[in-house]
Amino acid sequence: MKQREVLKELKALGTAQNRKVYARHGIGTEMYGVSYANLTKLKKKIKCDHDLALSLWASGNFDARVLATMITDQSRLKSTELETWSKDLTNYGLMDAFAALVKQTPHVQKKMEKWTKSKKEFIGACGWQLLSHLAQQDENLPDTFFEKYLEIIERDIHSSKNRTRYSMNSALIGIGIRNSRLEKKATAAAKRIGKVEVDHGATRCKTPDAVPYIKKAIEHKRGKAARA
Repeated sequence: MKQREVLKELKALGTAQNRKVYARHGIGTEMYGVSYANLTKLKKKIKCDHDLALSLWASGNFDARVLATMITDQSRLKSTELETWSKDLTNYGLMDAFAALVKQTPHVQKKMEKWTKSKKEFIGACGWQLLSHLAQQDENLPDTFFEKYLEIIERDIHSSKNRTRYSMNSALIGIGIRNSRLEKKATAAAKRIGKVEVDHGATRCKTPDAVPYIKKAIEHKRGKAARA
């Protein structure tokens, strides 16, 4: 499929109701309002098309960019392309989709280490989302790797930008779930941090309280292991 065909199909799939919902989540006006269910169907139809993904991202349309993260060829994605795309992150919906893509690339750790230092709200948020992923998925990293980030989270979370705070809280939880040693350290840090305030706009979204969330996730993890 060509970019023009895909954009035409996305426009037809968009709904006024979805546009209202997405607007409440800060997506902006450059969107058609396509459901994620329909984006997934399009992904299955297109499969992998890296050149199309690049052109869809270049369109500037939110739905097209989310679809681009779904159909790009991760083996062809260059570090420089990820840097370019990261500069276009202007809302957390796109940031989540982009982070889900970066997680699957060999660049994940380097990008995490760079982007967690960013003062840009959504680039920073993406970096912390990637750290949460690494904490839960990369078994090769030592505890000391995550301990230094616990110190940064505790020091900076309240002074960081809105959605960056949310992702830092997610990283705190992710680190706490990793193992019993980090659970104690992350829980202690969370208690010192206290309540994390995040403005979710005109939505019903809430910021998880890290201490009970970590405890519940650990209990679920242990129960699952016992059943296995």
